[in-house]
Formats: sequence, structure tokens, C-alpha cells
Amino acid sequence: MSDQPQGELVCKASEIQVKQALRILIDDYPVAIVKDSMGEIHAIGDTCSHADISLSEGEVEGCAIECWGHGSQFDLRTGQPLQLPAYDPVPVFAVTLDGEDVYVDVTNVVNGASVQNY
Repeated sequence: MSDQPQGELVCKASEIQVKQALRILIDDYPVAIVKDSMGEIHAIGDTCSHADISLSEGEVEGCAIECWGHGSQFDLRTGQPLQLPAYDPVPVFAVTLDGEDVYVDVTNVVNGASVQNY
């Protein structure tokens, strides 16, 4: 019997297409589950640090997601802004894959970014 992965079961890996994002809520906190160009799955805070805009509606290119509002881009691995006008990183959360199941632990912010309203 294996240990239960940390975090919440949020989706199946096959539910997210390459270069797409899925917006989910964990305890009313918005998280973007993103599959980058290489097929890797990431979990980041779904709200742009520059404006109150959902990142999951933006375009994914390489290992970055672009906010459709003002063009800020964020590295999916580090949460760091790659393009202005955003200056502050978005939180990056621990992701665990258990077969096809994707678990996200919003209590484990891997990049140390501030988690607003959680």
C-alpha cells in the first residue's frame, strides 16, 4: 500500500493539453494547472501579480505563461516575471503525479512567493 500524495487531487494529467492551462480552486484559492511545451505539469497562483487577471486564460509558450491583460510573462518553474509590467513573482506550488492523478499542495509554496488571501 502506497502513501497518499500530499495536497489535493485536482485533475487527471490527460485533462490538460500541452501548452494549455486549467483553472481550479483549492479551498477557494485560484490555481492554474499548466502543461508546458515539453508536457511538464506546473501549478501556480492563477492571479497575475500585476493586475487581478486569471493567468490560466493566457498563452503558454515554452515554460512560461503570458497574462492576456498586459503581457506579463511568468516562468512556470520559478514564478518569476519574465516580462513587464509585473515585478513580483506568483506562487509556485508543489505538484505530485500519481499515475494519471495530479495533486497540488497549496501549503507547499516552492518558490517562497507570497500567497495572497489563502
